[in-house]
Amino acid sequence: MNSFVIDASVAVKWVVEENGTTDALAILKRARLAAPDLLMAECANILWKKVQRNELLADEAILGARLIQRVDMEIFPMRQLLESATRMAIELDHPAYDCVYLALALTNDWLFVTADDRFVRKLRQQASKRYKSAAILLAEAAADLA
Repeated sequence: MNSFVIDASVAVKWVVEENGTTDALAILKRARLAAPDLLMAECANILWKKVQRNELLADEAILGARLIQRVDMEIFPMRQLLESATRMAIELDHPAYDCVYLALALTNDWLFVTADDRFVRKLRQQASKRYKSAAILLAEAAADLA
């Protein structure tokens, strides 16, 4: 079974119908998943923003949070990832919160799956082979599992 580190751009698609939801659900059903505990705060923030933008009702956001909370996924503490994520953020000139997911994936020799195509493009343009193959787009991961 494939092991993936996923971020909030994937997890929220499990509970909110949007572009990529089918792929996110395929990943949920067919792979072993992990994430840093940062995922929970980011999902809560995304759900809150969707309520603020009138994309979700408050009750729908609460239900979504409850469902994400119950997903069978290994959650790792961020503390152990802080130094490596900071180094990556500096090296890649990219926000550290995204690098926390990348650090977890690299630490465990897993793929990082995200719907953030900008970040994946940036990683693939890096000179370091370590980063080029560390992340995969959600649609690519779902296609690989099919």
